[in-house]
Amino acid sequence: MNLLKHRTFLLLLAGLLMLFNGCAKAPLTKVSQGEAPTFNDDAQIATLLTAAVRHLHYLNKLPSDASYSLGTDTYPISWLRESMNSFIDILKQDPNRDELARIVTENYTVYQAVGREDFAQGEMLFTGYYEPFLQGSLNKETPYLYPLYSPPSTLLWIKDPKTGKTLFKRRDQYNQLQPFWTRKEIEENGQAAGSELVYVKDPVDAFILHVQGSGKIQLTDGSIRSIHYAASNGLEYLSIGKLLVDQGKITLEEASIPTIRAYLVGHPEEQTAILHHNSKFIFFNWAPAGDPVGSIGEPLVAGRSIAIDPDVLPQQTLAFLISSKPELDSKGNILRWVPMQRFVFPQDTGSAIKGAGRADLYWGSGSYAKTAAGSMKEKGELYFLIKNNFEKEKQ
Repeated sequence: MNLLKHRTFLLLLAGLLMLFNGCAKAPLTKVSQGEAPTFNDDAQIATLLTAAVRHLHYLNKLPSDASYSLGTDTYPISWLRESMNSFIDILKQDPNRDELARIVTENYTVYQAVGREDFAQGEMLFTGYYEPFLQGSLNKETPYLYPLYSPPSTLLWIKDPKTGKTLFKRRDQYNQLQPFWTRKEIEENGQAAGSELVYVKDPVDAFILHVQGSGKIQLTDGSIRSIHYAASNGLEYLSIGKLLVDQGKITLEEASIPTIRAYLVGHPEEQTAILHHNSKFIFFNWAPAGDPVGSIGEPLVAGRSIAIDPDVLPQQTLAFLISSKPELDSKGNILRWVPMQRFVFPQDTGSAIKGAGRADLYWGSGSYAKTAAGSMKEKGELYFLIKNNFEKEKQ
């Protein structure tokens, strides 16, 4: 997921969980030091430093006169940069986990996302996404029959003057702007013909890559190339998981990417119609080698980058996530879900990630990432942190 603007990125599962898409009205509340969590980080500190440096690079690109709100407080971009620089300096001192937790507790003001209206106060819903690895060919040849497309020449990028957001449109025979073609129209009527980028073996794999937003393709000559989101058809994301639940074909409790995939494989006669239920369609480009790029324009860090709704929650500061992660047996099956808590950075967005009660954790690539992302739908809490003493610094 280049996950740029996508994070449609999200998962099939993430879209499915729009079944519960309620969130409270005020997105953040300030937390007293006594009520704040213990900031004991359970992941590798090296990845934390990498993610923090990348986030500072993003902050340094923002306008110097910009300001951002956390709860009822407003901070200039200069203070957000100062906060991130201070956090990086702390990490470079190589503190142990207890020392890091103590330093952060003493030196950072904490705000909590208020969570979902249908959950307990402060509880959020966390899902996951990952970077798929697929076999592919630059030529259409058996078994590589299912294309991934680059943006066709008929796709127009239009900036909405009211919101500043990019809209994707096309022009009809009267030169009037119209919504771009649906997934069904693109796949059945050849509306993107001539823009084929690469071919893969399986339509379900192609669909999942659309949802994740980026991945790696091993070509027939053995080379591996990264592929990432370039644009979409601009239509609404409709969850096929929710569709299967609504139709009684799977239950909400068992819903996951493996379960959805198993249903599609077991019912090939229904597969095309189910996939076409989601009218949203993603176009790709080849990407440089390395980590996929998030919506803020920085490479994502596995286990450290999250997707949020930037219209509600702040992207410009450090965060701390508390939830659960899967523990696997030697065969890669989930044994249990165990506690997880770590510093993370809001570096991405997703079309199914809406409101103050949803976030999506990027798990990276590989078998664990695939399992964790495909099954994660866990409750948890999310906190945002800013360096103390801003009022004193202003004086």
